[in-house]
Amino acid sequence: MGRLASAYGQAVAAHRQARQRWTVARALLDRLAGQPVPERTADVVARLARLADALAAPLPGSTDRADPTVAAGPPSGGVPGGPPPGHVVVSPGGPARGLRATPSDDGPAAVRIGEASTADGRFPLLLPLGAGRHLAVDGDARDPRVAVLLRVLVLRLLTTAAPGSVRVVGIDPAAWGATFIPLRPLRDAGVLGGVATTEVEIGALLDAAEAHARAGEAELLLVVAASAPGPRELARLAALTHAGPSAGVCVLFAGRAVTTPGQAPPTLGGTTEVRLDERYARVGDPPGYPFSADGTGLPVPVLLDGDPPAAAVQALADRLGAQVRRDTALHLADLLPERRWTGSARGGLTTVVGRCGRTPVSLAFDDATPHWLVGGRTGAGKTVFLLDVLYGLAARYSPAELHLWLLDFKEGVSFTEFVPTDRDPSFLPHARAVGVESDREYGLAVLRELRRELGRRAGLFKRHGVSKLADLPDTEPVPRTVAVIDEFHVLFAGNDRLARESVDLLEELARKGRSYGVHLVLASQSTSGVEALYGRAESLFGQFALRVALPGGEAVLGPRATVTGPTRIGTALVNTAAGAAGADTLLRFPDAHADARQLARLRYELWDARPDDTGPPEVFRGYATAHLEDEPSPAATRRPAVLVGRTVDVAGSTARFDLDASPGRHLAVVGTSTTGAHVLRAAALSLAGQHRPGEAEFVLAVLVAAADEAADDTAAGLKAAGHPVTQVDAAGLRARIAGLAADPGERARTYLVVFGVDAAHAVLAAADPDTYRTGHDDLRALLRAGPGHGVHLLGWWRGLRRLADDLGGSQNRDDVACLVALNVPADDLGLHLGVTDLVWTPRPNRALLVDRHVPRTALIVPFVRPGHHPDEEH
Repeated sequence: MGRLASAYGQAVAAHRQARQRWTVARALLDRLAGQPVPERTADVVARLARLADALAAPLPGSTDRADPTVAAGPPSGGVPGGPPPGHVVVSPGGPARGLRATPSDDGPAAVRIGEASTADGRFPLLLPLGAGRHLAVDGDARDPRVAVLLRVLVLRLLTTAAPGSVRVVGIDPAAWGATFIPLRPLRDAGVLGGVATTEVEIGALLDAAEAHARAGEAELLLVVAASAPGPRELARLAALTHAGPSAGVCVLFAGRAVTTPGQAPPTLGGTTEVRLDERYARVGDPPGYPFSADGTGLPVPVLLDGDPPAAAVQALADRLGAQVRRDTALHLADLLPERRWTGSARGGLTTVVGRCGRTPVSLAFDDATPHWLVGGRTGAGKTVFLLDVLYGLAARYSPAELHLWLLDFKEGVSFTEFVPTDRDPSFLPHARAVGVESDREYGLAVLRELRRELGRRAGLFKRHGVSKLADLPDTEPVPRTVAVIDEFHVLFAGNDRLARESVDLLEELARKGRSYGVHLVLASQSTSGVEALYGRAESLFGQFALRVALPGGEAVLGPRATVTGPTRIGTALVNTAAGAAGADTLLRFPDAHADARQLARLRYELWDARPDDTGPPEVFRGYATAHLEDEPSPAATRRPAVLVGRTVDVAGSTARFDLDASPGRHLAVVGTSTTGAHVLRAAALSLAGQHRPGEAEFVLAVLVAAADEAADDTAAGLKAAGHPVTQVDAAGLRARIAGLAADPGERARTYLVVFGVDAAHAVLAAADPDTYRTGHDDLRALLRAGPGHGVHLLGWWRGLRRLADDLGGSQNRDDVACLVALNVPADDLGLHLGVTDLVWTPRPNRALLVDRHVPRTALIVPFVRPGHHPDEEH
């Protein structure tokens, strides 16, 4: 009986509950009476699926577009999952099938993320993304589904937009950029920029993004944060979402819920929230395009799309890359002003050097960035970048506003196009001095000349009571000077006196140049490991506020924690704060030589417009030989001079020794190189031109076979000049020396020209059986007394030891005061001269001139016969 009563009670309760539900349903039906009956959910899902197929966008490159009016979905709060107003549906497969989302003319793009799942089927789900419209996911890209979602959104946004209108940058401190590895083809195409993984890199990336937002660029910057950065950077990233559509920034933020323990996630603006559970994604209401009326978001779960195949990524990269290269191709003309020479240099110099995205980038020589430091490995484009800068400056400023000093220390011809040649007489009118394959000594000479220029300007400033070039009166125009030194580290090779003086001069120029309008550009593969800079690098390079890092040249940015520099040729990372983080700009620059005709037109245009009083620059060609025949014909003079070559200096002055009456005014050419015979030839012929015919006598002794050709040419030249020439052998030489030593008397100028003096050593060393006097005794007497009677010895010794023996030891080395050293080791030469810090490196086509009476030491290019190449000697 008890069980029956219990069953009866349960039946009564169920009846009452059913009646109550019927009453509620009846009341609901009464309220809905007269209203239209809604479509079944299955019908809505089927309709959305049909729309997805019908509104598939055309293949990339087609001019057809889907009609956006057909895509208009229900109003806000309508059918869940319907497309937002003004958008079309992306067909399943998206970019993998060559399809794209098509935005309306005034709204964000509708981008598919997956399929909404209902009991009656699935339909594509689209979200609004673009400028001012963002997306945040609670997990970060260490969850494979998040990584895939980010890649899908990047690809579909790129497919949606016009090629070149979207630039992508990444942040991924948790996975060190692994999220973006499958998108590498996009980086190669120039669409995907660098991926920041460290705090410094993320800070620099956000600096650039904030600058982009402030500038209001038309280009869309897509910032993809695959994982949450630190708290400070997180706050900056969140602030970007509040910047609005005019900022041109879209943020995809993964790791929304992954924050510091105890810290709430930052508030985001204009962002659609996505949460992940074990299988599905839950999507919140997109701002401005809600799915729900109460803010609960899409009421159905979403299955996210899978990773697009690698072939689809590559195909998109190929299409975008080709279009981007066409649309964003850089040419030299893009760097030049519309009109030439309209700029004023009083306040500084400015030129366009390239583009960041589609925005021109200008750099300046002014008080903020007076000097530039440029770094990059071999082949990274240093020379190309420098040429772009030089042509840009030369087109903006006239030669009255700008002077250029150009040095190239590498084995190349970086600046040859700026100087006249046998084939092309044109030159850059702004260039004052140009060194091609320069020697260290030439570089030092240029630095000395620039320091003298500082001194001249300092005096001018004092007279006018000003401290800056811009404050000078208009009646005192002073051009700004830009000195470019390519491969400048060569100046500091070793740690010798020359290197130390170069560092001192560069530091002085860098410190004072800002005020006096003298600016430096130092370019090199590396700024480290230079011995002469130990303890000086910070004080020197600290003056170089503007740094340019080409591929492999990140070291110029200084000791930063991590620097991600450019990897592609034609790109550079520019920093305007001496390498400090947060002041970086990645730019592209053109190859000036890519359009040879345009470049030639520009050069001739500048040359033709030069002022009438503009002469060609002083040019030092390190590879060129020097010839006496190129010198102006010497005039007759009371005090003749021996010409032996060209000094390695700014003016390329003639290397000479005056032959006055002082004891020891003789010439010794020393070295085994046959160039010695050529120098002796030039010395004798140069003297012949300074005497009237018959006024001087030449005694030639050709004692070595290596000198035969040069000696014969010398004799012919002397006779052609109208001078008597006597040729003697070793015995005749001794006899002539003895006669001159015994009775110098009053006579015409007499020159003993001896090719191979060391070959006469045995003859000179022999003693006279009657007087016991040797030829060396007569030679030494002649060396001391001869100049006072107009007798001079010009000799080629093939070794320093023989020279010292002939002179009678080091105590008599001043008896031949004029020395031209060829391939003589520096240690041996320094010992002979009594010099401990001699700066000299023997090499072909170079000699060291030493005048012990002045005293003077200088590097020279020795005179050789035309057609002789010292570097081919064996």
